Amino acid sequence: MEEFEDKTPNAENNETKVARAPLPKGKEVIGIIEERYGGNKMKISCVDGKDRNCRVPGRLKRRLWLRPGDAVIIEPWELDDSRGDILLKYKPNQVAWLKKNGYLETETDEF
Repeated sequence: MEEFEDKTPNAENNETKVARAPLPKGKEVIGIIEERYGGNKMKISCVDGKDRNCRVPGRLKRRLWLRPGDAVIIEPWELDDSRGDILLKYKPNQVAWLKKNGYLETETDEF
């Protein structure tokens, strides 16, 4: 008989992380939408500390409804690192998982 691996996070002698949200691969970066410029262009503040002018590709234009404050995955352009394409929008439960596991910074109020 085959033995099956336990996929729970705190299993004895076998700790595996269960990803609840897709993570960036390769050059992809997580970012937060700051401002919409109109059409399919928007300003995104990325986790790596850069602000990028990003666009929604035509194949996703009608499927993604984006607003300021949404968390997204972007892919920077090869020739110009200050621009990029939006690949995916995170759902609210995925954003909570990212914050809990340290992939996104939690907001702190000053006052």
